[in-house]
Amino acid sequence: MEQARQWLKKASKIAVLTGAGISAESRVPTFRGPRGMWRRLRPEDLATPGAFARDPKLVWEWYAWRRGLIAETKPNAGHRALARLEERTGEFALVTQNVDGLHDRAGSRNILKVHGDIWDVRCLECGNESREERLKFPELPPRCACGGMLRPGVVWFGEGMHAGVWDAAERAVEACDVMLVVGTSAVVYPAAGLVPLAKVAGAKVIEINLEETPFSASLDKSFRGKAGELLPELIGG
Repeated sequence: MEQARQWLKKASKIAVLTGAGISAESRVPTFRGPRGMWRRLRPEDLATPGAFARDPKLVWEWYAWRRGLIAETKPNAGHRALARLEERTGEFALVTQNVDGLHDRAGSRNILKVHGDIWDVRCLECGNESREERLKFPELPPRCACGGMLRPGVVWFGEGMHAGVWDAAERAVEACDVMLVVGTSAVVYPAAGLVPLAKVAGAKVIEINLEETPFSASLDKSFRGKAGELLPELIGG
């Protein structure tokens, strides 16, 4: 742990990749976690452009349910430790696969949300994008001021990532001195591809995850445990 701590202290450029594991410690249900009425439906059948075209009200009911669950959660010590790390680092980028907004609430600023944000909405008519944190809407699906239908600002199965966000993530990883990989199984691509990209570029890569991942053996340091416990120890106050 001490060697990894020193790498972070000396680094002027740090990139972080976070996955569902860090949010699960805040009791954010994992994407495929079966709960409530959605026990009978596959999330993969709801999070697609086709599903939204067929039944936008059903899809919005699911997202409203998820938003309600997320609203009851709080950032954990791992989220807060990453915000502190950003404050003391010259160049810092936090690439996250999570859509829950917990990194924002913890105080992180330079966040690259490769899968979007569940609290954002986009109008299918005029294209306007905005932040929408209401838990209840007058109607589902909600409508834009222009009258167009709003959709959740997340990346669905079958959709490409926002080119600007992804390009920024790749640049940050290629330029960093140290990369932290936290709470991700490293099997979901293209995000998982950022890990070998950092290694090829010469960065020290440090992993924190409950279980071993396909990259664990090839990384500079790999720690088993909870992000909320190991990140504060690794990063300090």
